[in-house]
Amino acid sequence: MTTLNNSMTWIETEREFALPEQPFIGQLFIDGKWREASDGGRLSRNSPAFNIQVSDFAKATIADTEEAIVAARTAFDKGNWPTMSGSQRAAVLNKIADLVMAKQRQFALQEVLESGKPISQAMDEIEWAVDLWRYAAVCARSLHGDSFNNLGEDMLALVVREPIGVVSIITPWNFPFLILSQKLPFALAAGCTAVVKPSELTSGTSVMLAEILQQAGIPDGVVNILVGEGHDVGATMTSHKDVDMVTFTGSSAVGKKLTAVAAQSLKKVSLELGGKNPQIIFPDCDWEAAVDAVVFGTFFNGGECCNSGSRILVHQSIAADFEQAVKIRAAAVPFGDPLCKETKVGAMISTEHLQKIQDYLQVAIDQGAEISLGGSSVEHTGLYMQPTIVSKVTPDMQIAREEVFGPVLSILTFTDIEQAIEIANDCLYGLSAGVWSANIDNCLQVARKVKAGTVWVNGWMSGYPELPFGGYKQSGQGRELGRNALDEFTEQKTIQMHIGERTGWWLPREQK
Repeated sequence: MTTLNNSMTWIETEREFALPEQPFIGQLFIDGKWREASDGGRLSRNSPAFNIQVSDFAKATIADTEEAIVAARTAFDKGNWPTMSGSQRAAVLNKIADLVMAKQRQFALQEVLESGKPISQAMDEIEWAVDLWRYAAVCARSLHGDSFNNLGEDMLALVVREPIGVVSIITPWNFPFLILSQKLPFALAAGCTAVVKPSELTSGTSVMLAEILQQAGIPDGVVNILVGEGHDVGATMTSHKDVDMVTFTGSSAVGKKLTAVAAQSLKKVSLELGGKNPQIIFPDCDWEAAVDAVVFGTFFNGGECCNSGSRILVHQSIAADFEQAVKIRAAAVPFGDPLCKETKVGAMISTEHLQKIQDYLQVAIDQGAEISLGGSSVEHTGLYMQPTIVSKVTPDMQIAREEVFGPVLSILTFTDIEQAIEIANDCLYGLSAGVWSANIDNCLQVARKVKAGTVWVNGWMSGYPELPFGGYKQSGQGRELGRNALDEFTEQKTIQMHIGERTGWWLPREQK
């Protein structure tokens, strides 16, 4: 453990895992078979934390992607997965959950190597993901429609839900297996088939899942997993005529482009995009809990999180003292080697992303803000960024309005609840928000008036499979999780059944 010259704590203790001697080798998984890319292409990944090669994958081409889509289409149109009973699909999903949990350590290590996140967090994420697979299994058994017996004595109507078809699943690099598990098990529970493209930066756990899918009894072609780049693989998955739906998690900019492409064939699109999430801190807050939640909300996953509480709005009467308390707590956050158990903030995902974070900080300084903690990258084996606090931020500044996606907290102030709500809503995003107050009226006003898909009251970033997740405005469209999770992957069909003799609309005069 090392203390840097600004009193921040760099972790470098005994590791939970040893670094692998060889990189993970992966192939494409198409129609139940492992294979190389059609052109023999490969895609490698160097660890952002250790600067060693940790993955080497077959790199899918457009032709490979088209083959995967055909496999998924055939499995849906001619296979038995869509017509299985809910209990049969649930049994498979629960078996997948068991098999993933049995390999928790292998999955977590691969995520650390490719993403740079701390090992303790990666272990937790695999466990959370397993819970999603189990919840999806419950949903598979409880999926149902509706009936109408009140339309008259000659009519009975049913509204049934059917799987939408072939789903393209495109996932990001910040929570590779967790976000895949927010999508794929629910698509499978509904009876859909899928083509999956993880981020080319963090593909390992998605590829590892394919072997488990086979062991659990997923039929050939039902799930196809490709490693490749967005401009060819992702674009094909979005535009192909045999794809019925696209579900995407990533940046709002890419989400807009994806929607425009999908609109050409009017595919259904589900998007979980960016956030610039406020926590509103009132003077009567639970001080210790609020300080801890702000530090956690900002620096969890190195701030590379759509739910990051990257801006706090503090009542001006307590702003100076609250900022100082947050600064002291943040300076003590252990960051560094992500394979050390104590580490809370690991490496940033890439050189380009680290530079983007630093560019945001420079613009903030140029616009009149001040760096009160951190603000620099750390020269080490990998791509590390100090936990950073930016003070004297005003609502018009870029850093108060745009998603930095790094370990950076912006501190703003407000004078009354109306101004706090106005500042919170003055943003392109609406993913999540939080409010800290012992006054229930303050909490309810904020919860009802802030435009966000999730509002935490005296807490931050807790989550449950039972609760829907998604955002307002440019944070996306549609909802994941919750009792309606399967609805995103289904179509509604109305069946009207006439009972008894039907009266003719028109008959020739002589027949009347």
